[in-house]
Amino acid sequence: MEPLPWHRLSAKMLAVHPVQEIIRFLPVLIGVLFIGRSGQGPIWSLIGLGIAVLGGLLRWFTTTYQITPTHIRVRRGLLRRRELSVPRDRIRSVDLSAHPLQRILGLSRIVIGTGRSDRHDEGVTLDALAVAQAARLREELLHRTVSVEQPAKPQGATIARLSPRWVRFGPFTLSGIATIGVVVGSLVNLFNETRLDPDNFGLLRSVINQLTSVPVAVAIAEITLFAAVLVAVLSALAYILAFWNFRLVRTDGTLHVTRGLLTTRSTTIEVRRLRGAEISEPLLLRVAGGARCMAITTGLRVGRGAEMGGSVLLPPAPLSDVRRVAGEVIGDADPPAREPVRHGRRAHRRRYTRAFLFAAIVTGVFVLLWWLAGWPALPWQVSLALFPIGALLAEDRYRNLGHVLLGRRLVFRHGSLVRRRYMLSSDGVIGWVVHRSFFQRRAGLVSLTATTAAGRQHYTCADLPAAEAVALAHDAVPGLLDPFLVRRE
Repeated sequence: MEPLPWHRLSAKMLAVHPVQEIIRFLPVLIGVLFIGRSGQGPIWSLIGLGIAVLGGLLRWFTTTYQITPTHIRVRRGLLRRRELSVPRDRIRSVDLSAHPLQRILGLSRIVIGTGRSDRHDEGVTLDALAVAQAARLREELLHRTVSVEQPAKPQGATIARLSPRWVRFGPFTLSGIATIGVVVGSLVNLFNETRLDPDNFGLLRSVINQLTSVPVAVAIAEITLFAAVLVAVLSALAYILAFWNFRLVRTDGTLHVTRGLLTTRSTTIEVRRLRGAEISEPLLLRVAGGARCMAITTGLRVGRGAEMGGSVLLPPAPLSDVRRVAGEVIGDADPPAREPVRHGRRAHRRRYTRAFLFAAIVTGVFVLLWWLAGWPALPWQVSLALFPIGALLAEDRYRNLGHVLLGRRLVFRHGSLVRRRYMLSSDGVIGWVVHRSFFQRRAGLVSLTATTAAGRQHYTCADLPAAEAVALAHDAVPGLLDPFLVRRE
């Protein structure tokens, strides 16, 4: 029997890899260009540019892959030759993505995941193949067949499609803060590397002069207003780039998610691996009446965030739409909307105790520094505001704390700054962890954690009465706790 052939990536990547390497080393190249000594900066910059282009070309010449009935293998490297082999029965996800240059050339990047949830597992990456070839390979690896002529677009019932009105929730995600941090850090690094003086830029010098010519309070207000507007605009832009053309489709046995404006991404979630759904409501998004929905499923990484792991079922959208989508995905409209059972007075009291204890410690430290070290009185006077703020936060945390068992569906809810509702199938629970801290023991409360192979792999319901926690675990998965229970005569 002849061995199976080794294949190369698309030859079109010879036009993509060098550009990617140039962009990756662009800050270094700019630094070398500006700070080169004796007028040789441009020469060294050209040498670096040539090395980057050569590295991009070598990636194509030294990368091959092989598909066998049992494994997928990838070889790469020139001086350090590596071969990665993954059994096909361990494959849990096959994601397709394409940045703008790849889309122009009709290419798609494939990431084959094995279901590990740690940050170091990148799976097998083929960057990149022709779109039709990538789609056929995805269907083959996920044990489904497709027509060779028509491989790509899924056909089925559309559960959700992005509405342009949802863009209004973008500013409430605050994703623009990360963009500002990256831009500011890059500019500072560029100024340091190139030894540029910010005062040489007229616009920047005018802004600095204007801020220094007004009272401090006015300058702070101007900076705060500008930052808020900038974060809102960048967050809305990030929302559009990430989720434009978002579509959630249910096909035969799968949920298919496509999204992205410049860089497109396509993710397939097998329904048989789905263990539930999560509704997340960050505070600002909750104030605006929005939420987002993620899948609780095996085979998708969550170590870098749910959105990057591909488990997004619905981007920030109206809460009513999020509940509808979550209900359709799990096949039950009750868990997303049912009000959970509260945990009682002792759980209520614990939230206030912890909030006031934190406020008392912070205020006490500032009082001691004022009394013993001569600090101004303003810090401890301002810290007194932590008491009413803590009370509001404690009350909100208690009102959001609860659980309910609906048939075979276990629902946990908790959080304030980020309120989360987990709707977990009891069939996916493989174990229970009952934890009690010193103060919980004194209050007769426990934290009950359901362990599972899906999603975050552990979901905790805090501060339940001990007897109620045991009863809940027993009813959700009958027999699992029996070896650890002692009958009272």
